[in-house]
Amino acid sequence: MDLVVDLSHRAGRTDAIYRALHGALTSGRVPAGERLPSTRDLARDLRVSRASVATAYERLVAEGFLESRPGAGTYATAAAGDVPPARRRSPGALRPRQGWRWSPRPVSGDAPAPAHDFRVGIPDASLFPFDTWRRILAAESRAGGASAGSYSGPAGLPRFRAAVARYVSGARGVHAGADDVIATTGAQQALDLVARVLLEPGDVVAVEDPGYPEARELFALHGARVVPVPVDAEGLVVDEIPARARLVYTTPSHQFPLGMPLSLARRRALLAHAARHGTAVVEDDYDSEFRRTRRPLESLQALDRDGRVVYVGTFSKSLLPGLRVGYLVAPPSLRDALLAARQLTDGHGAVHVQAALARLIDDGLLARHVRKASARYAERHEILLDALAGLPVEPVPSAAGLHVAAYLTADAAVGSRTLVARARRRSVAVESLGAFATGLHRDGLVLGIGGAVTSSIRPGIQELGRLLAP
Repeated sequence: MDLVVDLSHRAGRTDAIYRALHGALTSGRVPAGERLPSTRDLARDLRVSRASVATAYERLVAEGFLESRPGAGTYATAAAGDVPPARRRSPGALRPRQGWRWSPRPVSGDAPAPAHDFRVGIPDASLFPFDTWRRILAAESRAGGASAGSYSGPAGLPRFRAAVARYVSGARGVHAGADDVIATTGAQQALDLVARVLLEPGDVVAVEDPGYPEARELFALHGARVVPVPVDAEGLVVDEIPARARLVYTTPSHQFPLGMPLSLARRRALLAHAARHGTAVVEDDYDSEFRRTRRPLESLQALDRDGRVVYVGTFSKSLLPGLRVGYLVAPPSLRDALLAARQLTDGHGAVHVQAALARLIDDGLLARHVRKASARYAERHEILLDALAGLPVEPVPSAAGLHVAAYLTADAAVGSRTLVARARRRSVAVESLGAFATGLHRDGLVLGIGGAVTSSIRPGIQELGRLLAP
């Protein structure tokens, strides 16, 4: 045990040793059951008399924090863990800038998964090719030992960027070469980099409403004035975007959380608005790989002729959230600034993981995994819609992705927030549509199908049905 003791106080060395030991015990630094140094050893380390240490030990034994075992030594007791932590805040305590607060998300892995898991944004980990991934990762770690042992460039491993460019070109029609791709630590970092290089305090950012809360909050923390823009059956209502908007954030392939795609007419209108007003567009294509139609609409980036679209993607949904690897496809005018931002905020990502992902893409293994997962998610989607039939809900049509939104009808006995709380007590995890909205919208639910065990979907919806029944 390392003990730091301030022996400069006039109160005496015994009191100083007592205070240091008491603090170590009550703060948890010395857990219950741990053996403390002998009085002789601690006195030698602190260069004090053995009597000073022995007296401090005796006081702590009398108070119940230590236990002396003849012939075995002195041990910390469980009593220290019963001491409540100090709640006083020093007047000089550091305080964060306004707006920085943490709140746990429903997708947090800290709690055990519910029996019926309809949380949003969770892919099925059982579908991930773990054996193949371990083999590739080990091989790339050995082969790239030299590069893995040094710092890399902020854009990411060249082989990874080239593989991503080929993948998004083939799967989504994105116009990209290796130099256009920047590796990121998930899509959230990509959004942060864009905000850093484009936004000044007070700039207007238009976001979909309902929409992705983390994007909305991130732009606000960069000092932007975030303006919600409504969504209808064709997606983002372009006519409602403020002319002063410096940036528009949208999920056109699979609107989050409602699910409809942005229509082709709206896509063209959005790009015309961006060109007319000098607006940047962030296209977040977070899970459109899992589509249930033959071919999606062309990406905004592919339609863009003016270099106004930043395309953002991630492997957290297609593979595993724990990989934390994403990417952005940047227009040439932003590339250097984005690389500078990445260099200064994060340096670079895990080179061996990028190398393994490049191999997964180049060997066709990612495409094979997506086909397999898409079939499984399509099956769950059909089961979910069938199970919802007859309930007081109105599913929103969607052709891709890992979740389904459903409006509550007038026959529902309770609102979504009450329903979510009651369902949680029955080990059914579902999310309220209101959690993703800033304004007044129809009440509803968002139900994920990625984390749901197929056999648990019908029983989970039956539980919701009982709660919704009048």
